Amino acid sequence: MTDGREDSAELDGEAPRPGLSARGALIAGGANGPLEKGFDMYIRDPFDAERNPQGILNFGTSENKLCYDLIQGRLTKPDMNYLEPHLLQYSDTQGIKSFREEIAKFLTEYAKAPSALDPEYITVMNGCCAVFATLSTVLGDPGDGYLIPAPYYGGINSKTWLYGGMQPVHVPLFSEVTNEDSRPFQLTIEKLEIAYKQAMEQGIRVRALILINPHNPLGDIYPAQLLKECLEFAHRYQLHIIMDEIYMLSVYGDTTFTSILSLDSLPDPDRTHFMWGFSKDFGMCGVRVGILYTRNDEVRKAVNKLAVFHGCPGPVQHVLSQFLSDREWLDNVFFPTNRRRLKEAQNILVDGLEEIGIPVFKSSGGLYIWADFRKFLKSQTFEAEMDLWWKLLQEKLLISPGKAFCCYEPGWFRLVFSDSVDKIYLCIRRLQQMLRDKIDESIPICLSPPVKNEYCETDDEPSNYTSTSVDDLPEECSHLKKIAVFKNLNIDVLCFFIT
Repeated sequence: MTDGREDSAELDGEAPRPGLSARGALIAGGANGPLEKGFDMYIRDPFDAERNPQGILNFGTSENKLCYDLIQGRLTKPDMNYLEPHLLQYSDTQGIKSFREEIAKFLTEYAKAPSALDPEYITVMNGCCAVFATLSTVLGDPGDGYLIPAPYYGGINSKTWLYGGMQPVHVPLFSEVTNEDSRPFQLTIEKLEIAYKQAMEQGIRVRALILINPHNPLGDIYPAQLLKECLEFAHRYQLHIIMDEIYMLSVYGDTTFTSILSLDSLPDPDRTHFMWGFSKDFGMCGVRVGILYTRNDEVRKAVNKLAVFHGCPGPVQHVLSQFLSDREWLDNVFFPTNRRRLKEAQNILVDGLEEIGIPVFKSSGGLYIWADFRKFLKSQTFEAEMDLWWKLLQEKLLISPGKAFCCYEPGWFRLVFSDSVDKIYLCIRRLQQMLRDKIDESIPICLSPPVKNEYCETDDEPSNYTSTSVDDLPEECSHLKKIAVFKNLNIDVLCFFIT
């Protein structure tokens, strides 16, 4: 009888890692995706106008760098210079009560909730990554799945797998417009139904539906009617619905944003969970504060047990309380200035890309645009997409390939625009220089999605789509197919091997 480590090494194709458990070896051996690899290169050679003008321009990491001057000014106000003993002591792992009360009041107003939100339904953690990790642990068992429209922020995969062992069930969206009423990358209930039923046929127990609104990477905003239909769909199949609204207040277009907190009634309140944080809307990625709002007492009780590993420092909670409570500054200074700067920066990047022949998906929210580079690919494959991404990186420009977002069409890239005008213009110049020789190398593109198997993995190569099978999607975006069970101390640990 073995302890499982030999089985792990055999399945993983590697020798056992000294000192690590089978689970630890699996985690340590996980390959980084394009986003992590690109960011690692950037931090070793970051662009600086004075000290390193030939360094890598980072238009791949979603950070709002447009309002540092406003944040710095607010941070220097006297009310921020405050320290009491209780802020340096152990506090409620759910979050300091006064901070949760301020968050509840803030979200009631800015998410347009029909009634006051309850601070007892809020848990504060060190970022929305922690929210995803803890929710996946308490809502699903290893091997369970969650529906998620693709493309999507690929970082969710690792956040839900490392702790919870859950796997994504893609709902593929395509750029083709099939009729007058459809639009590119449009989510429909029919697509959710197809993906759900296929997962069930494959023996995957689907536990949740994850929606990102405003969407990442599309920058799209879900209409209120579609949100209600998604809630009804989730209720019909008794699925939890996780709403990631991290970009809730980073809306700069004419489209009306509807928060799930604003709906008068929910089909299944106990299975509806909302997350938001300070990273994007307040340009504070480094502060690492995210919140979960759920009415489900049992979910909250379980999450709060894990929150002890994901707490936020007391002084940070105080500072952010001051930000949220200053409605005059938020309404008259920060938010209007932020929206204006976002729109101006987005216009500059979109116009610059269009001048060099790169179409852009129309967006209204987020800090990025979704751009169509397909005509610059040597072939309509993900290999060609990654080749172009690598060449751009060699030219000291970091953007994010569609492969990192589990996109089913090679050639789409996400570019973040929430940076200085000078950097945006430099980004466009570097792109133009890199792509100049490729403009005449366009090859025909067929935009029709696969007919035989539209929803996920297939062994058949779609004859009318691209020359790349969906099986050639990145490892971090494929289903987790092989399950090995390691037994120790009567505890089964299910470990997933990405193939």
